[in-house]
Amino acid sequence: MQTGHVTTPFGRRPATLALVKGQLAITAPSPGARVEKWKVFRDVCEARERFGLQDRALAVLDALLTFYPEPQLDQDHGLVVFPSNAQLSVRAHGITESTLRRQLGALVDAGLIQRRDSPNGKRYAHRSRDGVIEQAYGFDLSPLLTRATELALLAQEVAAERVRFRRAKEALTICRRDVRKLITAAIEEGASGNWLDVEMMYVGILGRLPRYPDRTQVEATLDEMELLRNEVINLLEMQLNTDYMHGNAIQNERHIQNSNTESIYELEPSSGKERGESLPEEPPAKRIGVEQKRANAEQIKSFPLGMVLRACPQIVDYGPGGGISNWRELMTAAVVVRSMLGVSPSAYEEACNAMGPENAAAAMACILERSNFINSAGGYLRDLTKRSERGEFSIGPMLMSLLKANGDGNRLAG
Repeated sequence: MQTGHVTTPFGRRPATLALVKGQLAITAPSPGARVEKWKVFRDVCEARERFGLQDRALAVLDALLTFYPEPQLDQDHGLVVFPSNAQLSVRAHGITESTLRRQLGALVDAGLIQRRDSPNGKRYAHRSRDGVIEQAYGFDLSPLLTRATELALLAQEVAAERVRFRRAKEALTICRRDVRKLITAAIEEGASGNWLDVEMMYVGILGRLPRYPDRTQVEATLDEMELLRNEVINLLEMQLNTDYMHGNAIQNERHIQNSNTESIYELEPSSGKERGESLPEEPPAKRIGVEQKRANAEQIKSFPLGMVLRACPQIVDYGPGGGISNWRELMTAAVVVRSMLGVSPSAYEEACNAMGPENAAAAMACILERSNFINSAGGYLRDLTKRSERGEFSIGPMLMSLLKANGDGNRLAG
């Protein structure tokens, strides 16, 4: 069923099926429909990149709207304007006629205006004796009225996309700064670890970012940089906690020796019950060391869910409904995989206590990904749990290795 007005261009401009399709797609405005013309213009300006329009095309559209006498686009007052090229050029800040013709064509192709050519190609209007326009030939602005709601929604979408892009760039800038300064501090202060390799990975991640990236590229780089930052922080935390444990052990040993020297019971030992005291079950230094190991396990950071799924894509098949969209669904899938690989509930519970539930689920995803090379999944998980309790395990290297193996080698190779 015909929904729009179809007209062919004057002169040498051909009539194409794309032109006819665009005209038919523009439905006639409903009677009484009106919209503030400059609001529509602002929406077009906001969404101009979606239409592939240049700044000069917007200047031409602005000039066309100035020839419409009413503040609102109203079907009842007619929507065809008919200025000459000379008048348009003046109001479009003096652009050349060739540029004017090209930008008018761009507006037509974008479906924002339509041509209403006269028999001789001139732009003019027939008026009644009362001065009322009965028929006009020029440029029809009705697409702006018909698509006003669409243009407003598109403008909001573009504005939201721009905000998201800006925030992604801000987050990447902060993350870059954190990683750069942490690596520098670790190298200058002699922290243990292969920090030159970490630095090369940092340089490689930034080297793959284009000079003028889009939002998707920025967010992908941000994911990699956050993974690297978490790994750097984990390495530094493990070393700092180890140094703290050693320092506490030495201080506690000195404190015990000094206390024993001054004790009145040194040469006359007696039971704790006789003194009204309870005997400690283990030396204070050892007890503090155990508590510190537990703190180490609790401080292990979980990595971005998107990075875990990229490194371990097989786990997605075991999620609820065959997909994983959040950490809860990953942990549900990990329980299924645990049972399938023969890992006992107690082994998995110990891993959750030592690593945290998120990291334990990520570890199960890594084990599933490497199941062809692991003889005993339960034994492997228990080994990771023991290393985590000693502060010697971080899941970051496992994820980085799997990312390289699963096709992200070009993205992560530093």
